[in-house]
Amino acid sequence: MILYAITALLFLAIDALMLTLVMKPLFVRHLGATMRDSPMLAPAGLFYLAYVAGLVFLVSAPALRDADPVRALLQGAVIGAMAYGTYEFTSMSIMKDWSWAMVATDTLWGTVLTGFCAWAGVALLLRLQG
Repeated sequence: MILYAITALLFLAIDALMLTLVMKPLFVRHLGATMRDSPMLAPAGLFYLAYVAGLVFLVSAPALRDADPVRALLQGAVIGAMAYGTYEFTSMSIMKDWSWAMVATDTLWGTVLTGFCAWAGVALLLRLQG
């Protein structure tokens, strides 16, 4: 539970900054009036809870068990690229106003954010335990 809490807090805090400063303006520029005035918190919250749970289960807990934060970084980055890339490339293939800038920015962001948070959660917990 501690690993989940650390990873979730990092993920939410860092992603909130990126969403506010970079992603929202990019999406507004391309999607404009089709966007909501504010996000629906319930679906967003469910995504974050489930995504971080999957990340911890598949990547962070095994890396913590083996005391290998670098493995968490690499495997987390793969999970991030797959998850964010799936969303972005699917959206690009079916949505009229989707853009390659959105695909590239969000896929890269998901890769970096997921890898970093997996690494940081494991590294911080190892430090706290040691």
